[in-house]
Amino acid sequence: MDDNKCLRVRKMYPSGSSLQMVGGKVKKPGKRGRKPAKIDLKAKLERSRQSARECRARKKLRYQYLEELVSSKERAICALREELEMYKQWCSAMDQGKIPSEIKALLTGDDQKIPQGGSSTKTSKHGKNSITSNGQSG
Repeated sequence: MDDNKCLRVRKMYPSGSSLQMVGGKVKKPGKRGRKPAKIDLKAKLERSRQSARECRARKKLRYQYLEELVSSKERAICALREELEMYKQWCSAMDQGKIPSEIKALLTGDDQKIPQGGSSTKTSKHGKNSITSNGQSG
């Protein structure tokens, strides 16, 4: 009897169709599983709007962070360019046979300000100058 049913189905639907025989029943193609419950459209739209607001806030914070990072790097570049220019001037002065006063001060330990930024000279209890923060003493 099932064979007759198959023949009838095959006659109604040519072999190119996507109908299948499973357990004696004809299965039609389509979505599988249970149908989702009807979601309140207004609630769905509100969730979408909230998600978009949060995304924009995250994007704004990310751009602020990147802008601060860029500005700090630009300041560092400017400081390094100034330092490079100072060293170029020192080299050109030394090529002319002159020793810049800053280098003399570094060699003798007379100057209270060293142009490399983090280092400074301090007078110890015994009246001797010592260079701090780079581990050398003078």
